[in-house]
Amino acid sequence: MDGAGNMQSEKSKRDFLKYVLGGGLMAWVASVVYPLFAYLKPPKQAEVEVSSVKVGKLATIEKDSGTIVRFGNKPVILLRTSNGELRAFSATCTHLDCTVQYRKDLGVIWCACHNGKYDFNGKNIAGPPPRPLDEFRVVVQGEEVFISKNA
Repeated sequence: MDGAGNMQSEKSKRDFLKYVLGGGLMAWVASVVYPLFAYLKPPKQAEVEVSSVKVGKLATIEKDSGTIVRFGNKPVILLRTSNGELRAFSATCTHLDCTVQYRKDLGVIWCACHNGKYDFNGKNIAGPPPRPLDEFRVVVQGEEVFISKNA
C-alpha cells in the first residue's frame, strides 16, 4: 500500500504544482498585457466649456472662404461669403463626425469621408448626412470677429 499511497501523493503534488505554475504564468501574462492595453487606450478628455472664441480681425478673413477654428475641444467652420456675410457652423459632419471643409470650387461645405455636402445655411443638400450642421453665432465688435454658441 505504500507504493499506491506514494503515487497518489506524487500525483497530488504534481497537480498542485501545475496549478501554482499555471496561475503564476497567467498572472505574468496579465501583468504584461493589461499595461499594454491601458497604454493603447486613449484617456478620456474632459469637455472644455467655452462660450465665445475670438477668431481675429475682419480684414484678415478673405471673402468667399472658409476657416476651421477651435471652439474648446471641437472644430467650428467660419465662412465668409462673396458678399462679405459671416456664418459659423460646427465643423463636425452629422454623418460620422468627420471634419468638414469649405470647397470654393463647389461653393459648398464638403465632407470628404462620404462626399456629404451642406449649403451656406448649414443645411444638408447631398450625400449621407442625416441632419444640418449646428449653427454658431458670429459677432463683429469693431474689427474683431467672435464666435459664440447660439443660445
